Amino acid sequence: MCSWRLLIKKSSGLPQIFHVIQSSDTSTFDIKISFKDYFTDENRVLRKDPQQDYHLEYAMENSTHTILAFSRELHTCDANDKTITESTVRVIWAYHHRDMGEAGQNYHGLNRGTKSLRLLNPEKEEVLSASLPYFDLTNKDVPVPDKDTTYWCQMFKIPVQHEKHHVTKVEPLIQKGHENLVHHILLYQCSSNLNDSVLDYGHECYHPNMPDSFLTCETVIFAWAIGGEGFTYPPHVGLSIGTAADPQFVLMEVHYDNPSYTEGLIDNSGLRLIYTPVLRKYDAGVIEAGLWVSLFHNIPPGMPEFVSEGHCTLECLEEALGAERPAGIHVFAVLLHAHLAGRAIRMRHFRNGEEQKLLAYDDEFDFNFQEFQYLKEERTILPGDNLITECHYSTVDRIRMTWGGLSTRNEMCLSYLLYYPRINLTRCASIPDIMEQLQFIGVKEIYRPVRTWPFIIKSPKQYKNLSFMDAMNKFQWSRSKGLSYNDLVLKLPVNVRCSKTDNAEWSVSLSVEKESTMP
Repeated sequence: MCSWRLLIKKSSGLPQIFHVIQSSDTSTFDIKISFKDYFTDENRVLRKDPQQDYHLEYAMENSTHTILAFSRELHTCDANDKTITESTVRVIWAYHHRDMGEAGQNYHGLNRGTKSLRLLNPEKEEVLSASLPYFDLTNKDVPVPDKDTTYWCQMFKIPVQHEKHHVTKVEPLIQKGHENLVHHILLYQCSSNLNDSVLDYGHECYHPNMPDSFLTCETVIFAWAIGGEGFTYPPHVGLSIGTAADPQFVLMEVHYDNPSYTEGLIDNSGLRLIYTPVLRKYDAGVIEAGLWVSLFHNIPPGMPEFVSEGHCTLECLEEALGAERPAGIHVFAVLLHAHLAGRAIRMRHFRNGEEQKLLAYDDEFDFNFQEFQYLKEERTILPGDNLITECHYSTVDRIRMTWGGLSTRNEMCLSYLLYYPRINLTRCASIPDIMEQLQFIGVKEIYRPVRTWPFIIKSPKQYKNLSFMDAMNKFQWSRSKGLSYNDLVLKLPVNVRCSKTDNAEWSVSLSVEKESTMP
């Protein structure tokens, strides 16, 4: 059995962490410790656990801090304890300035908070010198519109050129007070044929009037999402910069999430890249896998659970790895990404039709805490393998369809694989067939040729001249119909879209193998 140790620091007062209570005399610092294992019942009443599984390792208090170090087994076989896994854990803390008395705990008032953690995510030791050079890629006074979702794109030129270096760490530079405004930051490699004129301005991404130069930026070289901290590359891997094959121009995409439509916001967030001339053994790459972001991905309302799958199939991996890297690539970290309806994400790995150990997973997905998971052991991906990004959603609080899209009120199902050595593959994602989705709700015919998006339905009469989005919303969904629809979607043929670093793209249409259906 394993145990974990958690160090809690609180600037003042007495913490009540998880269901562990500590009390002491803060006026004299003559510590008298009462450390017990508690749990809350269905009425949120605090009760002493008959099975005491938490063990105090260390306690200290001064005029500013109360510090506790304690341990417990990952699996206690106690129904009142939550099993500790590699998934996200939500730590809830509260404290009161008076000790707990015979009448029970004192109400904490506003002295409370939460923090999401991944307790078993292996820590990477900081081996970086404080004197290492760095450069910042930050927006300059971007006016954030008073609308729900904005994707802002800004082109930058990598300042390190003509000699190879390795980026060893990337840190988010989020403007103070904008921690909930900046939802994610993606860094794309762009064409090396651009010139410095593209650096003069930023523009809203995915906009009809955005600069043509943005269209050359398809290869993700780094990803950060809300709640994440800085990412340190392993000692044998780095992000290569400075050579002709490396990014010279990069596009930074910042997703601003402004559901309250706040006016007058000005943002200067971005990324800091720390680099070194001391080269690592391997160059890192990123593969974006999962579901292609589109309306073909949709989730009915009122569903306590709905499962979507994005496929990176052997046809795509064989094409990309076969010629370049038949011995395979080595994945060392994974970022799992969904939006507000997301409840769990799993990165499944198949070889020769047999499922391997999960590549990465989070069964307690927290939208506000998304960061790379370091793998305890690097995983080799071979040309004949299949990868499935499996996302679980809940839409019980929604009365209309949830659509794949850019807004946090839309949904995504993506995983970003950090791996080495770098190959010419940047994206491996799928979309399900749309016509059978329409047939499920009774659509007979659409207008052809398709001249609008979303396309318009011709028959039957109740859907005539509606877009397929309107038709899906008009359909009378129930949980049983939603389950039947989920079963259908997971068995639909998929179109797998594979993209290379040079923007070359190819597609593969195929039926989904039985192995990928909902468990």
